[in-house]
Amino acid sequence: MKVLLVNKFNFVKGGADKYFLDLADLLSSHKIEVAKFCMHHPNNLPDKYSRYFAENINFDHFEFKNIFKYLAHIFWNRQAAKQFEKLLEDFKPDIIHVHSIFHHLSPSILPVAKRRGIPVVMHLHDYKLVCPNYKMFAGGKIDESAKGGRYWRCVAKRCVKDSYSKSLVASLEMWLHHKVLKVYEKNIDLYIAPSKFMKNKMIDWDLPAEKIIVLYHFVDTKKFKANFELGDYLLYFGRLDKEKGVDKLIKAMTKVRGDKKLKIVGFGPEHATLKVLAKKLSLGERVEFLGPKYAEDLKNIIAKAYLVVIPSQWYEVFGLVNIEAAAMGKFVVASNIGGISEAVLGSHTALLFNPSNVSELATKLNWSLDNPKVIAEGGREARDFVAERFSPEKHFKGLMKIYESFVSSKP
Repeated sequence: MKVLLVNKFNFVKGGADKYFLDLADLLSSHKIEVAKFCMHHPNNLPDKYSRYFAENINFDHFEFKNIFKYLAHIFWNRQAAKQFEKLLEDFKPDIIHVHSIFHHLSPSILPVAKRRGIPVVMHLHDYKLVCPNYKMFAGGKIDESAKGGRYWRCVAKRCVKDSYSKSLVASLEMWLHHKVLKVYEKNIDLYIAPSKFMKNKMIDWDLPAEKIIVLYHFVDTKKFKANFELGDYLLYFGRLDKEKGVDKLIKAMTKVRGDKKLKIVGFGPEHATLKVLAKKLSLGERVEFLGPKYAEDLKNIIAKAYLVVIPSQWYEVFGLVNIEAAAMGKFVVASNIGGISEAVLGSHTALLFNPSNVSELATKLNWSLDNPKVIAEGGREARDFVAERFSPEKHFKGLMKIYESFVSSKP
């Protein structure tokens, strides 16, 4: 079988990119022939098919002189579609597995596959398919006001980076792709959701139930050396953005007994604000910002933690951080929101709290610090749990069942 994986980045910038790259390795390890279609980028990994990649576009460094170029990429990237067609002609995939294509590649590539009769499945890594700002989160809280195609609500609330202009562009994009062209409706054969919660939420926002299947993410515990010893700090790792709730965690630290530090790994738009908050609350050296860490550096930091905290405020599509922490043998204290509860074995491997309740978070952290034996045993159970439930082998079998349902039915 020949599988074409599509994602805007060919390096790890976020969770979708990590899964995309891990999936490419997983398929290749099972002798599946894989090709990628991405956007050119200085950080990209070397790739056999990079000559087909689409032109690089960088929205992080906005230049007004390129405004029409930006809009062309967002609404309908003709250059990406042209390059995509060349790759299809050369590689001749049996199936196409699409990940994050919004803004950079755009859905312009989808009708190209449809014309050639190649089945397309799309992985749902966020809520962009129904919500202009990807998150269903605005103004510091859950926001579902754009439900039912009311994209104009995003403009009114400046839901995209607190900007009227960016919110307007995102809303117009949604209107064009979903109301006028119906490009996803016409060209996607199946959606893969990484949690039951996400499937149900997307159905609630009018995505057809019969076109969504749940397949949990995977973690290869063989690549994570577990450390069941309890370290001397609490740990958060991930993006520093409002929906991640790190401010709630910092506030909870004022109520946490003892001298355990909180170490924060990651970067994002809230980095400076969070540092100011920690200083304002007189937490001093009890909160330490380590910046972004990757690969073995990150694993070493996780291994030496007492436990991992996930204080998310938005509908997390799945508890990917949960299972990575568990693979290292670490207990988790996490928000009970989105798909997070599906990634833990109840109170055996995690304590869940109301995401809006700072006092409850502090109480759960204090209990954890008072019960080290329970936390250590929970870390062991967590690793065993994810090794069985979220194994690469189980994920591969589930994915092949999806692929073969389309490939075997092709004329």
